Amino acid sequence: MSAAAERDQVARVYTSARRHPWVLGKLGDFTLPFGPYTPAQLAVMAGGALVLIRTFSWWSWLGPLPVVAWGVAIWAARGTKIAGRSPVAAAVGWLMLLAAPAAGRIGGRAARDRGPHRLSGAFVIEDAPTASAGPRRRAKRRRSAFSASPAPARPVSGLAQLLHDTNPTLGGM
Repeated sequence: MSAAAERDQVARVYTSARRHPWVLGKLGDFTLPFGPYTPAQLAVMAGGALVLIRTFSWWSWLGPLPVVAWGVAIWAARGTKIAGRSPVAAAVGWLMLLAAPAAGRIGGRAARDRGPHRLSGAFVIEDAPTASAGPRRRAKRRRSAFSASPAPARPVSGLAQLLHDTNPTLGGM
């Protein structure tokens, strides 16, 4: 095998890295206490802190119980999965589903039905040729790839002969 072919055959596997969740354990040189934290835990931590600060006057008579409940909620959010996905990935999937067009996408663009439009055309009806109109042309029959032998000759009506004369690809109708 040549060196170029060996160079082109590179395989990389990241499955083992995907099994471990993304976590945040350090901010610069500072190590987070009781860390590392997943994005779901960080969201519960930030949201819970905001709610506890804004509603302090409502729960202050309960003592440290709401703060302990907040800590338990942070701990419980460490391994949350929604249909086997992290909550952040599931939320992004839901947002993409809500933002997707109802008819779906084709080639990256929103699929749209074509608008209605009028079809127009014309046709001409002529008299059938008479027998005294002259010698009939006989087109060579084409042998189809699906038939072993040509179709047997049969009598042709006036309209079928007219169609055959104007469009020989129709064969002997």
